Amino acid sequence: MQRRFALKNIAAGALLAGAVLGFSACSPDKASFHATDITGADYAKDFQLVDFDGKPRSLADFKGKVVVVFFGYTHCPDVCPTTMSELAQVKQALGADGDKLQVLFVSVDPERDTPTVLKAYMQPFDPSFLALYAATPDKLAALAKDFKVFYQKVPRKDSADYSVDHTAASYVYDPQGRLRLFVRYGTSLQDWTDDIKQLIVGA
Repeated sequence: MQRRFALKNIAAGALLAGAVLGFSACSPDKASFHATDITGADYAKDFQLVDFDGKPRSLADFKGKVVVVFFGYTHCPDVCPTTMSELAQVKQALGADGDKLQVLFVSVDPERDTPTVLKAYMQPFDPSFLALYAATPDKLAALAKDFKVFYQKVPRKDSADYSVDHTAASYVYDPQGRLRLFVRYGTSLQDWTDDIKQLIVGA
């Protein structure tokens, strides 16, 4: 199945932006992650979205947890369900710390991804995973710009249906709400788990 992934403007200048805050005194060196470390980035600092139950959400709602934010859509044939499934496995691999991980799926397909559709889509992966949406297309566009995320509706030649090309990666925040990692699609479950464990213990 054809897959076209667009990665756009991923802020290379934000890499290695400074020492990791909050690291323990007995380990003074910068934390080493498998994913791209974007600690200190000056974008994607927060969001104002609505969850599938109609509740307004921002990053502050999840303080104390490692937060993974992924932009996708429910009709996605491969990348989106694969990413959600892998994150569900990562949560299981964390064991007792699994409840310290919050996964957020942000829809880039407002035409089809209604609250009802989003809720039905997310529940099979994990009951704690939330799907969020922007109140208007303009707010979605502004959010995507702030997160440096690409998405584009792609009509299909043989039908009235369409797909959505989008950035196939995730943003990860530490329990203090600071943006820390950019995780590309295809990252192994072990690497995901190791990085999240570091953030949970205070890297």
